[in-house]
Amino acid sequence: MTEVVEDVVQGSALGLDTARVGRPRRDAGEPRLVDDVLADRLIAQAAEQGVELLGEGGLLKQMTKAILERSLQIELTDHLGYEHSDPAGAGSGNSRNGTTPKRLATEAGHIDLEVPRDRQGSFEPQTVKKGVRRLDGVDKLVLGLYARGMTVRDIQTQLKETFDLDVSHDLVSKITDGVLEEVAEWQSRPLDTVYPVIFLDAIICKVRHEGTVRNKAAHLAVGVDADGRKEVLGIWVETAEGASFWLRVMNELKARGVEDVLVVVCDGLRGLPAAVTACWPAAIVQTCIVHLVRASLRWVNYKDRKRVTAELRRIYNAPTEQAARKALDEWTSSEVGKNYPAIKRQWESAWEQVIPFFAFAPEVRKVIYTTNMIESINYQLRRISKTRGHFPNDDALVKLLYLGCKELGRTDIRGREGRGGRSNYNWKLALNQFDIMFPGRLDQA
Repeated sequence: MTEVVEDVVQGSALGLDTARVGRPRRDAGEPRLVDDVLADRLIAQAAEQGVELLGEGGLLKQMTKAILERSLQIELTDHLGYEHSDPAGAGSGNSRNGTTPKRLATEAGHIDLEVPRDRQGSFEPQTVKKGVRRLDGVDKLVLGLYARGMTVRDIQTQLKETFDLDVSHDLVSKITDGVLEEVAEWQSRPLDTVYPVIFLDAIICKVRHEGTVRNKAAHLAVGVDADGRKEVLGIWVETAEGASFWLRVMNELKARGVEDVLVVVCDGLRGLPAAVTACWPAAIVQTCIVHLVRASLRWVNYKDRKRVTAELRRIYNAPTEQAARKALDEWTSSEVGKNYPAIKRQWESAWEQVIPFFAFAPEVRKVIYTTNMIESINYQLRRISKTRGHFPNDDALVKLLYLGCKELGRTDIRGREGRGGRSNYNWKLALNQFDIMFPGRLDQA
């Protein structure tokens, strides 16, 4: 086993062949340092000697240890300027001075390294820097598990069972708290000049505040850019919604570069329409139809739900505002409508934010029909946040939600030329309709 590991570490002709043997490479753009011949040889020899691939003393751990130690030796040679046992080093003023043991946490588990040192103590290794007790991959493991909703105790158990890693409660907290600086930078990053659509919604979480646990709303703004891609613009935690809160949010978005928004879709949030028009006078505030339907169904007996839903569909599927108003009047004067007068009251109170919907073409209606695109994000965030019970403070809540959004790929948007992600279905049709309905306002997008 040792000689096969050395093949890889020393860079033999067998180990550095980048061509794949026996079958084509999956990714032609990615260099392959360990070919199939060497991989097969390693696996076969491990099986012959009864060595597991993973776990304590396994092949992966042996490989990691050998590669790290060899890299450190190469670094020291470069630092000293001569090879081991080379007579040229005599009288150089510095020389090798044995090794120092170091226990390192890696994705393969804990590895006991022998770190070489020099007599002058001037060697500063880069492969494993002084004071470093874990590789970056360990931090990524912890953050990945945390972003999936695992508690600190769950993370400790998972790392122990899967990677044979013993990590303390304090270390997990330290790793996750290190994200707060990244969150602050993300929350203040510059944004696009124009967004065709911004969706606003909230999830309710329990947060400790002044010695008591209270419900707080974590508000998310999701922007749809001119290419139809979704990105989370920010997260704001507030106990109660109101005009002053939303004005602060809108002013923050504007200060980060958002000069214009065509449509803001929300769930009838109190104080929001006034805040939107104060920042972007030409923006349209549209109530989420699905949220309105869900709110209506709260009043309905289970046996009537299908019937009521079908009747309400006639309203929001109407071709014009007049037809929608007629359908609402007909339904509320019907037998089933009279049984649920609260539904009519809800629709009429929200009518000013419902009717903009009917001015749009079908392609645009599909985009602004609902906050489903933000609901899909919120579903994942609710799933990971409900395991917490409650959060010790607002920062802990924002930290988890940010990591959840990052896990979903909704935060990294600054690489404008090469950012990934798919646009919404039939987005180009909707974009052209937006350009006709809002002439000139997308020119800066």
